[in-house]
Amino acid sequence: MSPRPGRLRRVLALVLVSLPAASVNSMGSFATPDPVPLPLAQASPGKPIDVTHRRPEQELMRVLDAMQRGQFGTAQSTLDQLLRDYPNYRLAHLIQGDLLKARGRPLKTMGDVSEVSPEVLNDLRLEAQVRLKRYTEDAPVDKVPGNILQLSSAQRYLLAVDVSRSRLYVYQNDNGTPRRVDDFYITIGKNGYDKRIEGDQRTPLGVYFVLSQLPKASLPDLYGAAAFPLSYPNEWDRLQKRTGHGIWLHGSPSDTYSRPPLSSNGCVALTNQDLMALSKYLQIGVTPVIISRDFDWVNAEQTQQDRDSLLQSLEHWRQDWESRDTRRYLEHYSANFRSGSQDLTAWSAQKTAVNASKKWIKVGLSNVSLFRYPDNPDMVVATFEQDYRSDNLSSKGGKRQYWQREGSGWKIIYEDVS
Repeated sequence: MSPRPGRLRRVLALVLVSLPAASVNSMGSFATPDPVPLPLAQASPGKPIDVTHRRPEQELMRVLDAMQRGQFGTAQSTLDQLLRDYPNYRLAHLIQGDLLKARGRPLKTMGDVSEVSPEVLNDLRLEAQVRLKRYTEDAPVDKVPGNILQLSSAQRYLLAVDVSRSRLYVYQNDNGTPRRVDDFYITIGKNGYDKRIEGDQRTPLGVYFVLSQLPKASLPDLYGAAAFPLSYPNEWDRLQKRTGHGIWLHGSPSDTYSRPPLSSNGCVALTNQDLMALSKYLQIGVTPVIISRDFDWVNAEQTQQDRDSLLQSLEHWRQDWESRDTRRYLEHYSANFRSGSQDLTAWSAQKTAVNASKKWIKVGLSNVSLFRYPDNPDMVVATFEQDYRSDNLSSKGGKRQYWQREGSGWKIIYEDVS
């Protein structure tokens, strides 16, 4: 049985009161949390998430819950077993010290010890804060990120990384409907999020895909059990002149169970155990990873209007391409369109010449996915498989387009192979 949110909210208040540490604010930089407990929402309704892997985090919540109720024997036995299984769980060691103190007097702060540096204590308190909020202010289980307009039939799962919550949510493609099946505590960049330049130690915001898997044997110990490179910088990042590389999903060093919420060089880091549990959901080259500062949680049906509008625009674009009416075809492109080094003028000249050389064109689209871009609700990333045939050329391959809302319709602002 999970601890009751009410008691954990009282523990969270204790953490907030004792937390002068910097945490990440809405701009992706540091800010000091309020020194008094905040009003917290009830835990989200909906069917509990049923996972097959062990959750040491939940066991730690049971320890805190037992401490809140004064059941120190239960708390101690649970914590002893947790530390036997995870001897490098630093937050659990901090709570063990508090548990010993709580037997003699009421606790006024979390981690009231002089032997540990203030920086380490602040990191552990911030970790306690975000882990506790998973059980007191959880994202709604029965809602989905509004960024998910359509999953392709090939995408079995989607990852939604909420940097403000230090949480990664896994959604299963249940016959086209996203359904939350798992979630994990994560670490992001030392300086927060919204990566812009090489070396800024921030985690990027955007729509990315898992590109490959790097095995433990090929990695320094810092990256833990494995690493999964993401497609940063993507096409939009490059258009925005954002630099940097090597943004991965990866594990933790062998001497560390978990890292503080703000401690990576920009990657999304998990415990090694959680990374191995996450890996079963990943499809190389297929799994989308949406990284956002603050998801808009909606009912799946609420995205239908934009999804239908985008699918209609995509179908009209396909039909107009087949028609070889270049003027109608080019009306789907924004004046700000880019494709590699081409602007709209160069693209128009190329398409006019190509269409003039064709007697007929057939275009088939399949495995279409549509994702609203984080921090840009009027832009959608469309990825699909394109089957192009004409009287003198046939080709199949992936394509990615960025559609921008302009007026009452949608225009393509970027297009290239994926």
